Amino acid sequence: MKTNVNMIRRMGQYEILQRTSDGYFDANALLVQWNRNNERRRIDRFLEFDKTKDFIGEIEKNMPEGLKSHTENQAVKIKKGRKTKLGQTKSEVWMHPYLFIDFAMWINPRFKYQVIKFVYDQLIKYRHEAGDNYRSLTAAIQRFEPTFKEYSQVAKALNYIVFDRHEKNVRQIASAKQLERLSNLEAKLAFAVDMGYINNYQELLSELRRFYLFGNL
Repeated sequence: MKTNVNMIRRMGQYEILQRTSDGYFDANALLVQWNRNNERRRIDRFLEFDKTKDFIGEIEKNMPEGLKSHTENQAVKIKKGRKTKLGQTKSEVWMHPYLFIDFAMWINPRFKYQVIKFVYDQLIKYRHEAGDNYRSLTAAIQRFEPTFKEYSQVAKALNYIVFDRHEKNVRQIASAKQLERLSNLEAKLAFAVDMGYINNYQELLSELRRFYLFGNL
């Protein structure tokens, strides 16, 4: 089971909550902030629209088989507030990232710029991190004195692990999630080499094959 942490992210002047376990966003947390100083919006109205229902259906249809459920709406996960000794807790409405983007832009069309900027900034961030960590990895394996061909084999193996294919500029069209996975993999391999867990080029290739066959991210 993945350990969950709720991250606070900035989207323009608003703080939004994203949990690390599945990447879902708390739509109610954003709505509460919006409703303080603007025309009130309601999540249930958004969810009642036919176009929203169609979009939810499309999201769920394209989810990996292991995430689908007959008893739970996987695109929207609602945790009702409850009474405690300290008062009523707020309800949480966790939305799939695609649905959350649609919801944020429904609240106010002006959010469209902030939402696109938020997604774009994350993509650029992971692209930079992937580039930095690849340089760290190549610096670490210099001790193996690899040839140019061996450097190329490492880059090719990384592409197959993350993108399941190797072609020119494949990283330039990668999603933020793919770039994050690539960055994490490069960082783990560089750390393993630096700490002496991987001691030669053949051991590095074996570890790359293991990631490709079984994964471990």
